[in-house]
Amino acid sequence: MISLLINKVINLLDQTNSTLLNEDDFYKVFLKDLNKASSEVIIESPYITTKRLIILLPTLTKLKAHHIRLIINTKDPIELDDYLAKQSTESITKLLSLGIQVICIKHLHRKLAIIDRNILYEGSLNILSQNNSKEIMRRIISTKLSWQIIRFNRLEEVIG
Repeated sequence: MISLLINKVINLLDQTNSTLLNEDDFYKVFLKDLNKASSEVIIESPYITTKRLIILLPTLTKLKAHHIRLIINTKDPIELDDYLAKQSTESITKLLSLGIQVICIKHLHRKLAIIDRNILYEGSLNILSQNNSKEIMRRIISTKLSWQIIRFNRLEEVIG
């Protein structure tokens, strides 16, 4: 039964435009996709660090200036240790000051991004905090799979 399910997933991915990325490749591809966004970007990243946010902020600011809807779901800072909580709180404050929608979700551990409900990134990389860890992210061009993640994670309730 499990092997049948795995084969179905592999076949589905074979039918889509899918690329596997590591921590070295991810941001180059991701930033390119962000810069092409036309309507909406959803990012779920449990952790936000000021170091990573500083790198992404120019792109996020540009998107906001072009009236792209930005939604960031992150872990509630109250769940973090003092050091990470401080960075998260400062980062959230900065994002909110730019008019970016930030939603704090308790126990969040998902790492994903959805661009224009057509490009899906999912894997182990914390998009807003990755620093020196070995990670994996799969980039999939698929409206169907993007909507599947939105529905599966009940993001419709959050993003409307």
